[in-house]
Amino acid sequence: MSPQVTDLPFKLHDNAIVILKGLPVMQCGNCREYLIQDEVMAKVENILSKVNVSSELEVVRFAA
Repeated sequence: MSPQVTDLPFKLHDNAIVILKGLPVMQCGNCREYLIQDEVMAKVENILSKVNVSSELEVVRFAA
């Protein structure tokens, strides 16, 4: 696992998707699976709780 920065989608509801840009993850160089560390996930949850769910698609930059 090595630290990487990537963009990931999060599905909030049937009709709402949020793409977080610049998200720090730990990613496997062989299989490309990733892990989100606990402190990063806490920030992700905070960001997602503030998103306007009436939008079908929203792109938000993750700020560490």
